[in-house]
Amino acid sequence: MTLLRYALYFTPPEDHPLSHAAQHWLGSNPFKGGISPQTVVPGFSPEELRDLTMDPRRYGFHGTLKAPFELAPGKVETQLLQALDEFSAECDAFEIPVMRLGQLGPFFALVPAADNAALQALADETVRRFEPFRAPLSEADIARRKPEELTESGRRNLMAWGYPYVFEDFRFHMTLTGKVPAERRPAMRDALEQRFGAFIGQPLRIDTVALFIEPQRGAPFTVHSLLPLGGTSKRKMS
Repeated sequence: MTLLRYALYFTPPEDHPLSHAAQHWLGSNPFKGGISPQTVVPGFSPEELRDLTMDPRRYGFHGTLKAPFELAPGKVETQLLQALDEFSAECDAFEIPVMRLGQLGPFFALVPAADNAALQALADETVRRFEPFRAPLSEADIARRKPEELTESGRRNLMAWGYPYVFEDFRFHMTLTGKVPAERRPAMRDALEQRFGAFIGQPLRIDTVALFIEPQRGAPFTVHSLLPLGGTSKRKMS
């Protein structure tokens, strides 16, 4: 039996200018079933750009709050949705004052220019609140995370919470590329600065939480629900 995976992410609404920019860059619209036309970028062939954006295209443009998980035994989707309704109503919207183009090793992403206590608190509470809905990782899932390459705290987090990068290891990032070879990174940075220049150095309002689903392993993630922080009356379903 194929099991859905769920994930709790931040992503802007579909009609947000940042969503439009990311959809064209990645060739992915998670509000419309995943794959969409990809922009032409000078200096990169269409094939190279598709290869370099393959991973973030499948996951859809987002910042992780709780990483993908299968539902725990005894839990059903309606319970998850009810819990998300309640959670989103309890959380206040806030603003990241400045976003910048960051590089996480060979990956590029939009990241906050400084630590943000409200963002950290939202991520921490999302991980804790929805942990009862997460099925234990399989041995294969653990192996895919390469625990031997993680820090000690990352290994602890993986085993306890299903994801290495939570709590003290949390770093909010909205991924724009996969691994970019060293010799292509200057050109990639230039291209991203041009494509996302309107959002670099600017604030980003965090006022929604999204439930993404992966219908089967390896399929594109899509938006199931987008809920406003501070109220449940405006749920948007994909």
